[in-house]
Amino acid sequence: MKGSGEQEEHVAFFDTNILAYAFDESEARRKQKCESLVRSGFQGDAVCHVSNQVLSELFVVLTKHATRPISKEKAGVIVNGFVDSSKWIKMNYTHLTVKRVLFDLETINAPFWDLLIAETMKEAKVRTIYTENERDFAKIPWVKVVNPLRN
Repeated sequence: MKGSGEQEEHVAFFDTNILAYAFDESEARRKQKCESLVRSGFQGDAVCHVSNQVLSELFVVLTKHATRPISKEKAGVIVNGFVDSSKWIKMNYTHLTVKRVLFDLETINAPFWDLLIAETMKEAKVRTIYTENERDFAKIPWVKVVNPLRN
């Protein structure tokens, strides 16, 4: 049985870039690392969170912004895999989340969409995010940033 500190290390929110790399055939090194993390979520080896915002972004990235974009059908299968998975915890924001983001913008110099993710995480009491975007998320005091692609 895991101790409470150890369990906390295995609870994380996944940013769009980590999910996209898990399915990007043109980025072999990144794919391997991210695919392993994503697989741990599907297998239930870790408590993995994703938001509707990230799932929407993932579809757009895979079909329009990836080095080798994939078909809408294939991207739909990938996104639906997360949606239908009982292992992945899906989160959404509300109008009050947006209100908190607007307040945050007065004191935190981070992009709106990243603050929206951070506030959604905060509501769910998730502190750690897996992301390649260290620069922007590091500005948000309650977020612990882990870049699995570092090194």
